[in-house]
Amino acid sequence: METKQPGISGYWLKLIAVISMLIDHTSAVILEQIPGLEAPAFFMRIIGRLAFPIYCFLLVEGFYHTRDIRKYMIRLAGLGVISEIPFDLLTTGKFFDLRHQNVFFTLLIGLILLYGYEKQYSTFSKVSFAFLILIAGDLFRVDYGAWGVLMIFCFFIFRERMWAKIVSVAVINVVVFGYIQAFAVLALLPICLYNGEKGRGYKYFFYLVYPVHLWIIWIIKTMI
Repeated sequence: METKQPGISGYWLKLIAVISMLIDHTSAVILEQIPGLEAPAFFMRIIGRLAFPIYCFLLVEGFYHTRDIRKYMIRLAGLGVISEIPFDLLTTGKFFDLRHQNVFFTLLIGLILLYGYEKQYSTFSKVSFAFLILIAGDLFRVDYGAWGVLMIFCFFIFRERMWAKIVSVAVINVVVFGYIQAFAVLALLPICLYNGEKGRGYKYFFYLVYPVHLWIIWIIKTMI
């Protein structure tokens, strides 16, 4: 009989990320607009800070465990495209706006960085490639920008070095982003409890919940 490892599986990490994301977006789009709910809305935004670091961490784990990296990239790109319309409607009020791209494009650029970095042979080419991809994060104006892509890279490059991973991710969130994003360091607790197991499936639920919940929140916003 297979022994279950102590800690948190990938399934539970995904669930934590999804729940915190839903709480965050509901607060940002709906509750913050209602007078008198500023305090609970702010608390909910703090909870929402857990989502992005966990997604970054899971992307790196997915990179190591996927059977087809190209299909993984295509999946992220496709979800980025179908999520862009509701994302733009919520962030800028426009049907299509290139000034800010949703988080699936951040994850896609991060995945390209990991894949390309491992294909390079020299230290110079590795560093140069990483630098160019980080710049691309800002040029394409993806969510969290180059620093968000760098966070993915930190989870990758320090995958086997726990304290280096903790310090680097903490510096990005506390020093670089600051303010409310500093609370993203709380995500390191469940991340450090990851036991390396995939856990339950429901892969497509965790992918599709992003565009679906954006449409739902946008519909609610137009009704209030």
